[in-house]
Amino acid sequence: MIMLFAAGFVSGAVNAVAGGGTFLTFGALSLVGIAPISANATSSITQFPGYITSTLAYWKDIRTFWRGALLLCLISAAGALAGALILLALDNPSFRALVPWLLIAATAVFAAGPWLKPKPKRGQPAAVGSVPGAIVQFVTALYGGFFGAGMGVMMLATLGLTQTGDYHRLNALKNMLSIVIAAVAIVVFISGGVVAWPQAVVMIPAVALGGYAGVWMAKRVPQKVLRGFVIAVGLLLAVYYFATG
Repeated sequence: MIMLFAAGFVSGAVNAVAGGGTFLTFGALSLVGIAPISANATSSITQFPGYITSTLAYWKDIRTFWRGALLLCLISAAGALAGALILLALDNPSFRALVPWLLIAATAVFAAGPWLKPKPKRGQPAAVGSVPGAIVQFVTALYGGFFGAGMGVMMLATLGLTQTGDYHRLNALKNMLSIVIAAVAIVVFISGGVVAWPQAVVMIPAVALGGYAGVWMAKRVPQKVLRGFVIAVGLLLAVYYFATG
């Protein structure tokens, strides 16, 4: 319980400053013996409050474009539903074989995050804009429903390619869509009975407290240090799953 609480606290703080907290919650749940599918589902639930608070922080921006983003929300819900159902269709050995490769891919995306930030564009950010944009968002949401680690960085990058608007508006849209993706996935996971509730109850308040403490950390710990820590955790987890697979 102490390790889970500590991992949740650090996860919330890291998410508030640099992102990537999912690596920590998923890793901690794996190390205490939770099966991979259950660890993935439980990790999604522990991160959900953070998605809500980060979206509320952008509420003024979201009020200006939420109607135009409804189609993206529907596309994200469909993708998340497909990803979560695919996850539940697998057994733990099959998913465990995929985990190290997913961790390596997610870590690579997270490491490339600073170079994937979208450049400001003129116009309204919420219009779907094109069929390719809708397809890209569906694929991103499918990944989010299936695994989720690194989803935020990935989605911010793809929205920068397919949508218009400055960085903050794209980030607000990303946060809004993250709530949709996580909510759909969580409903599927709860319905499938794969959530480890005792562990989730320990970690959820810890993540919330860590998110608040992240403001303090942001003023004292360089973001590069936190990013390096998250990347190291992601790679170590991948090595752990390769070694124990």
